[in-house]
Amino acid sequence: MFRKVLAGILFFSCLTTVSLAQDKTIDQIVAVVGSNIILKSDIESMYIQQQAQGIVSDGDMKCEILEDFLVEKLLLAEAELDTNIIVSDSQINQSLDQRMQYFVQHLGSEQAVEAYFKKPLSQIKADLEEVIRNQSMTSQMQGKIVDKVQVTPSEVRYHFRNMKKEDIPMVEPMVEYAQITVFPPIELEEENRIKARLREFKERVENGDNFATLAVLYSEGPSAVNGGELGYMGRAQLDANYATAAFNLKGDRVSNVVKSEFGYHIIQLIDRRGDQVNTRHILLKPKANIEAMEEAKNRLDSLANFIRKEEVTFAEAAMRYSFDKNSRNSGGKVINPQTMSTKWRQQELDPDVSKVLANLKVNEISEPFKTIDDKQRTVYKIVKLVDRTEQHRANLQEDYQLLTELYLQEKQEEAMNQWISAQQAKTYISIDRTYANCNFKFKGWEK
Repeated sequence: MFRKVLAGILFFSCLTTVSLAQDKTIDQIVAVVGSNIILKSDIESMYIQQQAQGIVSDGDMKCEILEDFLVEKLLLAEAELDTNIIVSDSQINQSLDQRMQYFVQHLGSEQAVEAYFKKPLSQIKADLEEVIRNQSMTSQMQGKIVDKVQVTPSEVRYHFRNMKKEDIPMVEPMVEYAQITVFPPIELEEENRIKARLREFKERVENGDNFATLAVLYSEGPSAVNGGELGYMGRAQLDANYATAAFNLKGDRVSNVVKSEFGYHIIQLIDRRGDQVNTRHILLKPKANIEAMEEAKNRLDSLANFIRKEEVTFAEAAMRYSFDKNSRNSGGKVINPQTMSTKWRQQELDPDVSKVLANLKVNEISEPFKTIDDKQRTVYKIVKLVDRTEQHRANLQEDYQLLTELYLQEKQEEAMNQWISAQQAKTYISIDRTYANCNFKFKGWEK
């Protein structure tokens, strides 16, 4: 519980610090934990944030917010004494860049960010630095408390067998599926047309046209609305070919045409910070003609028939013929990136895939269908429904991993609660009288 609560507090405290860093306003200190203070504005700002999100409480929400902040400051006070907890300047700068990128993406531009917070970017960053440092220290401290907590298979079984029936969690319907993906072949003439068009755009920029304007008008990537700007990214976050070209750029020069998994690009460097670059690009995607689309569909149709006749297994066909490198090495089984398992909830599935799977029986193979892959490319697929589980109460046979995770979370929360209770007794804590009637979960705040 506290891991989620603190994550929320720490995120919104960034917004609070930036937007309400006191200039002329005299604020009130409502609590002190060790050498760290909690301001009335911290609580009021969080209260407004939670109301805006529709969060409700059966108790006194401001008291609950104060207790969450007290736990955060307790962690921070201990982290400041731990010489093994270190936050480097490079970590802060990386987090700072990510936060600023988040603000720019959601507010539209750097100018809009300055207007929203009513201060220049340099001041916004200065306000955020201490918050990011404290957040990292608190997170490390929390991890240190719970990381040694483990559960054994025998503990999981014992815990499950002693649960009341009504306490056993319900498991949502899940599916597992495998796929074989084929790209319609692109004619060389089409690829040459796309590259020539991009070379034309490069020439226009070199002759004075604005790159961002051309990106808005012509780029086929999702960043087109932002003038093709991607924000600060490291090499690992970018396609390998794109990264090579981007990191070799100097000044505001435009790259030659670059081929990636997404299509063809020209790239312009905006800024470089350490091992990250901010670039803008124009992306064009070669299109397969009607004959190529039909060829891909027929190829998959034939492959599906071979599998149904058991001339080849689905797993073997996926390894030999599927274009999707993420699933072909696992025999076509598709991994859910949110959970890193092969199980999918219906709402997590691609809508096209979900619609097809809904009409399949276990081990049945679909007809070929056209869809868009994770790189936003047109592809043809066949899918096989590997397994389907209906909604049910968790059991050890089907849901051992889920029960293990839930019990581990329970033990981690117990460890966290024990640490808080022990730490309260040896930490200086002072809370303003206006919160004397709060019904705190932990009784050790008042001394």
